[in-house]
Amino acid sequence: MTYRNAVKMLLTMALLAGFLASSSDSGKATTVNGYVLDSACAFTKGVKKPISADCATACAKAGSPLVILSDNGTIYWPIADTTPSSGQNDKLLPFAGQKVTASGKVFTRGGSAAIVIEKLEAQK
Repeated sequence: MTYRNAVKMLLTMALLAGFLASSSDSGKATTVNGYVLDSACAFTKGVKKPISADCATACAKAGSPLVILSDNGTIYWPIADTTPSSGQNDKLLPFAGQKVTASGKVFTRGGSAAIVIEKLEAQK
């Protein structure tokens, strides 16, 4: 291998390593404040807060995923960081229709935001 080819290979490997490091998203520790509500209402009805806890609970029990609609309008999809993954409605159901503070790792991709919830509590 010539010196020139060795340098090209090293540069290519360095660029590839840099690209892979920048494209992986290990999540950013964040705290989110917002309402727990039905995902369909957040998108199709444009609600800024739940109509009622009963409504959010009924939708969740019917199978609609609960989300957290933050104060700035960002919708956070609660996700698990396990494989296989699991739904998060059981974790959010006690807080349906309430304003909460959620802490955990936030991931973003293609304009969507998701949170792996580590701590969840109702706001006073």
